[in-house]
Amino acid sequence: MNRLGNATSPYLRQHAENPVHWQEWDGQALAEARERDVPILLSVGYASCHWCHVMAHESFEDVATAELMNANFVCVKVDRQERPDLDAVYMNATVAMTGQGGWPMTCFLTPAGEPFYCGTYYPKLPRGGMPSFTQLLTAITETWQQRRDEVHKASAQVTEALQAQAAGLPDSDLVIGVELLDHAVAAVLRDEDPEHAGFGGAPKFPPSALLEGLLRSWERTGDSAVLAAVTRTTEAMARGGIYDQLRGGFARYSVDPAWVIPHFEKMLYDNAQLLRAYGHLARRAAADQPESLAHRVTRETVQFLLDDLGTEQGGFASALDADTHLEPGEPGVEGATYVWTPAELVGELGPIDGAWAAEFFGVTTGGNFEQGTSVLTRYADPAPADSDRLERIRAALRKTRDGRPQPDRDDKVVTAWNGMAITALAEAGAALGEDDWISAAVRCARFLLSEHVIDGRVRRASLNGTAGTSPGVLEDYAWLVTGLLALHQATGELSWLDDAQRLLDTSIQHFADPGIPGSWYDTADDAETLVTRPRDPVDGATPAGASSLAEALLTAAAASDPDRAVPYFALAEQTLQRGAVVLARAPRSAGQWLTVAEAALRGPLQIAIATESPSRATELLATARATAPGGSVILAAPPNSVPLLADRPLLGGEPAAYVCRGSVCDLPVATTAELRAALERT
Repeated sequence: MNRLGNATSPYLRQHAENPVHWQEWDGQALAEARERDVPILLSVGYASCHWCHVMAHESFEDVATAELMNANFVCVKVDRQERPDLDAVYMNATVAMTGQGGWPMTCFLTPAGEPFYCGTYYPKLPRGGMPSFTQLLTAITETWQQRRDEVHKASAQVTEALQAQAAGLPDSDLVIGVELLDHAVAAVLRDEDPEHAGFGGAPKFPPSALLEGLLRSWERTGDSAVLAAVTRTTEAMARGGIYDQLRGGFARYSVDPAWVIPHFEKMLYDNAQLLRAYGHLARRAAADQPESLAHRVTRETVQFLLDDLGTEQGGFASALDADTHLEPGEPGVEGATYVWTPAELVGELGPIDGAWAAEFFGVTTGGNFEQGTSVLTRYADPAPADSDRLERIRAALRKTRDGRPQPDRDDKVVTAWNGMAITALAEAGAALGEDDWISAAVRCARFLLSEHVIDGRVRRASLNGTAGTSPGVLEDYAWLVTGLLALHQATGELSWLDDAQRLLDTSIQHFADPGIPGSWYDTADDAETLVTRPRDPVDGATPAGASSLAEALLTAAAASDPDRAVPYFALAEQTLQRGAVVLARAPRSAGQWLTVAEAALRGPLQIAIATESPSRATELLATARATAPGGSVILAAPPNSVPLLADRPLLGGEPAAYVCRGSVCDLPVATTAELRAALERT
């Protein structure tokens, strides 16, 4: 029978009515495979995955296919977002066997969990040289029953390769310094798309973590070429169809090199990371100018997070689906919620405004998408006289679009991605003076600490306020700690630092490689034993667990008392030293490593403002947040109330700013001009 009905993953629940006897990954499933002496058919995907839906409709909803699966396999469904450890292990096996990976991922395992055949999507009928799914099932069954020795030989070879791959980063003589970071940035810039911005070709993914690292590099070097690359990329994305021109928020990627046609799913982790970068860029815009594009996108992306991904409990849902179900029981249609025709615009807005909107948003009779429809783009800003007109039109189109069938939402609240959202909201809110954004970050953090931290250990995800059983992985601890440290800075409250330190100490205890200082596993030492213990040091769509922890360690070191700061900083240095090889060899896949390394190169910079009343230090705090480079630790609080302000008094009864670079500090200053001058010397 199908056992997914009570799963905490919306993706698994999508398959609860399949005739396949799906089970979750657990000891019971593996035991059944041993007892029946059949392979495990492992299917891995996620709720907003378009091709996962296609394969489900073609094969998993088909009774005949399900009978073949049930008779010859123990069928296990895994949400890759809930179990990133399983996804990492078997994705590595899939790439090793086929040269490529993706979702849905389809793996055949021995009852011990050892992979012997892996692939991705398989069609219902043979096409393009690809066997049908039923042909594959038949061939695997025959091989298992008649040539078992071949299966064990293949699984042993793959398992050995996976274990070798999980050995960690190699030793190197590389040093985190100016030369290495400048080399990494130069290599990234050589890969810039000269026509459409961004890096590489289609499909074009937002370089989310990389943008923050490049901004910090520019702040250190003043290299105009670096800022120009960031500006070109952020503007191209914000004006293309990958950005939702009506409601804000970015889609997962664009299928074309010009950022026009998105793959329509919207992920929390993309938008949280991009919010951080756009917010950073926005605070660097001239304050005396009209709202910059970066500031507008920051504001709209925050609103998207709050309105479209916010949950009742205060967390943020994982994703919006790529597809929209227009008819019950029928496959979803990608992008159906979002696209327009000129006739629809005229019908909603009238002939004059409809024609104006079509020209402004690039909606044509031929369309830029499917069946004569267009994804909205925004390649220019309106003339000042048309600004109110544009906002009125956007509001009308939003209302109309909200009345259409909507894509499903994956309501699962993932700790790591919510930690990213807390970080971005707190940083952007503090930098741009938006207290409501900080309040949203506080609410999310309180929910995670209340429901995702159980007996001092982090759970990976929750649904409807109830935590699942999957344990947190390294990125969950790292990003929750980083988010709490961002709130410590935004609010000046000690409790956030206390909570961050407790979780950071736990992560050090359970994820460190005891034989290699600065090397980290992605799963805890007491987590489920898989065929290998995963650790991936490369930054992908989300940063690596190790590079994420490096930021948590570095920031905690800067904010903590000396007893904690010294070991935290030593571990941060050791972790960055291990990651140097990624910066040297694969800089485009080292955005988070670059982000942390740039901060480390500065000390990191610390600006602590002693004040008895936050309102009396408003100007000093605003100057620090507007002027200091990314990665600086900035806060205002009463003297001796937090570690950064220990033994740091007021100056003549007035607020005083203390600027330090690592362990070297300037004399305190009391005016914004003095503070700005001190920061400009960094």
